[in-house]
Amino acid sequence: MSNRPLLQSRAQCLRRCCPPAAPRSRLHTIAAAATVAGERRSKANIDWDTLGFGLKDVAGSMYVSEWTQDKGWDQGKLVPYGPITIMPSAQVLNYGQAIFEGMKAQESSKGRVVVFRPDQNAARFKAGAARMSMPSVPEEQFVEAVKATVAANLDYVPPIGKGSLYLRPLLLGTGPILGLGPAPSYTFTIFAAAVGAYFKGGQLTPIDLLVEERFHRAAPGGMGGTKAAGNYSPVLVTQLEAKKNGFADVVYLDAKTDTYLEEVSSCNIFVVKGRTIKTPPLQGTILPGVTRRSIVELARSRGYDVHEEPVTVHEAMEADEVFTTGTAVVVSSVGSMTYRGQRKQYTEPGQAGKVALEMYANLTDIQTERAEDKFGWVVPIN
Repeated sequence: MSNRPLLQSRAQCLRRCCPPAAPRSRLHTIAAAATVAGERRSKANIDWDTLGFGLKDVAGSMYVSEWTQDKGWDQGKLVPYGPITIMPSAQVLNYGQAIFEGMKAQESSKGRVVVFRPDQNAARFKAGAARMSMPSVPEEQFVEAVKATVAANLDYVPPIGKGSLYLRPLLLGTGPILGLGPAPSYTFTIFAAAVGAYFKGGQLTPIDLLVEERFHRAAPGGMGGTKAAGNYSPVLVTQLEAKKNGFADVVYLDAKTDTYLEEVSSCNIFVVKGRTIKTPPLQGTILPGVTRRSIVELARSRGYDVHEEPVTVHEAMEADEVFTTGTAVVVSSVGSMTYRGQRKQYTEPGQAGKVALEMYANLTDIQTERAEDKFGWVVPIN
């Protein structure tokens, strides 16, 4: 494995991991930029038309940084994707000290690769570390690590419209420990994979949701607002059962009254009535999604009346439209929601809701630089 420091200039990183960049004069048109991108991607040997959401096309390089009490975080390095060696007594294996993030790098209409609001992921990562009694990764180091990981794996960025390079930053308590307590050392790593749509039906195919009443995803004062690894496997018992019965996922209710929508297993939820859009508020029980925040800001800029306030399940069942948001799903229209055996159909079969389609189109146009980024959300890599 390479021991060269990671946090060097972007130019050095690009020289190391991809062919020399084309002169600026050759990039004055999108067509010319696409040619350069095609040459870059040809090395990955991926069927871009059959991408799923998984690890079939995992990228070749990952980032690793270590923390010890004496030295703090080291400067990090890029290494080949592969196993991380830890002891059976590692804190993360015994007491679950682990948080993660989800991010995407995409090819833009300008022929360059960009990431979306990495500063927001860095801030959430820092907050999650504090909640889990872990040493926070400096936000600048987080963002630079993301950029370098993408730059090292440019071959795995799909053509525009075919998918994205999904990034998974992890913070793990890898140091050994027996009694309950913080780990004596930690690992911060980022791996990546070329992916397509999250749901099997495709990006814009409406999903069917089931309202879950037996189990709760989170409770007041708990961990619902933290992207902790332990928050996610508990949803599988309900999610897998729902999928067996033809649903794409489940939506959870609040733990105190079983009255208000919280979120879907791994994404936030929005309810539309006329020109009013509502989404459950950030009160510690739902994840402060980066895409959620972006849709709130985007919808307001487009004249919608957006409220972050409690939404009852009955209100959702009477809504004109429902959609979900997340890094993986982007914006996904809800075709139907079923509650206590009653099914509410929001859209025609196979057709996305009008507002969901509008939000998806406008957000992805910004993310891929088809539209002007008035918010300053897009960060170029090359």
